[in-house]
Amino acid sequence: MAPPADKSDDPVEREALFRRTLQAVAPGTELRDGLERILRGGTGSLVVFGHDRVVESVCSGGFTIDIDFSATHLRELAKMDGAVVLSTDGSRILKANTHLVPDPTLPTSESGMRHRTAERTARHTGFPVLSVSSSMNIIVLYLDDRRYVLEEPGSILGRANQALATLERYKQRLDEVAGSLSALEIEDLVTVRDVILVAQRLEMVRRIADEIEGYVLELGSSGRLLALQLEELVRGLGADRELLAADYLPRPARRRRAKEPNPDLDALRNLSSTELVDLGSVARVLGFSGTEVMEQPLTPRGYRLLARVPRLPAGVVDGLVKHFDGLQPLLGATVDELQQVEGVGESRARTIREGLSRMAESSILERYV
Repeated sequence: MAPPADKSDDPVEREALFRRTLQAVAPGTELRDGLERILRGGTGSLVVFGHDRVVESVCSGGFTIDIDFSATHLRELAKMDGAVVLSTDGSRILKANTHLVPDPTLPTSESGMRHRTAERTARHTGFPVLSVSSSMNIIVLYLDDRRYVLEEPGSILGRANQALATLERYKQRLDEVAGSLSALEIEDLVTVRDVILVAQRLEMVRRIADEIEGYVLELGSSGRLLALQLEELVRGLGADRELLAADYLPRPARRRRAKEPNPDLDALRNLSSTELVDLGSVARVLGFSGTEVMEQPLTPRGYRLLARVPRLPAGVVDGLVKHFDGLQPLLGATVDELQQVEGVGESRARTIREGLSRMAESSILERYV
């Protein structure tokens, strides 16, 4: 039910912990049921979501109980006003009616006693802390520097549907620029601008999808339909990112295989929203520089188009790219020339030749007819 203890300083790991915590308190979970029972009962409570020696050191008084977690147990123990401490995996209630005494010098933006204690305890221990406020009728999650109010499913779903509509529009634009890039590849007219446009749109779509994934986690069982819609829209985008990098990133950053991770693409995550809409910033992050860089011609290696030929093993794709050293020689290769590559027999060579020819013809028809 709960996330494991994870007090690493790595921002990626802390973000993962935050998302797992949202999933653990999503509507439909037993923990969320217990928190809502407390809210309806009008008593309020503090719940520490994890236990270790540091948590023990900030606990004063109360009693050790060590029982299986249940929503009813949490509600009854919260009537005693003190904080409740759960085990690290959330399966047991370890302490109840305890007074939390975190470091008073830790910064806090809260004014109410319960919320101030929750925020400081989260900062002190590194574990998520939940504050249930009867006067404000809210449940607040604290983790590191974050303060996150848990909302009703209807409110979350409204924002999620807006984000989904935005994702659909951005995905449509991504399909347009990616299709244009494929046509330009066949005609050998690709410039840095064409590649950067696709990379930019891929990152924009990824960011919107990440936001929607957060809503899916927070919605819990109410987010199943949203999750299916998201999966349908983003299917294959990870492979598209990797293939784009394999075809176009400057040679020192290229991978030998499209499936190997590429830190230059990951660096787009560090761009602000303002920087991401600036094609020059995106180009610099991906390793393209120089005067009038956007109009510099680029030669694809062929990974993107070869990925559209059915049933081609990765080793064969690598062999074709290495042997022909560019998409244009590959497009002009005969069946006999294709068979010179290891793993390409006559049948596979004909499949490759016919597949590339169909793509070339289709591209010309779509572009000029």
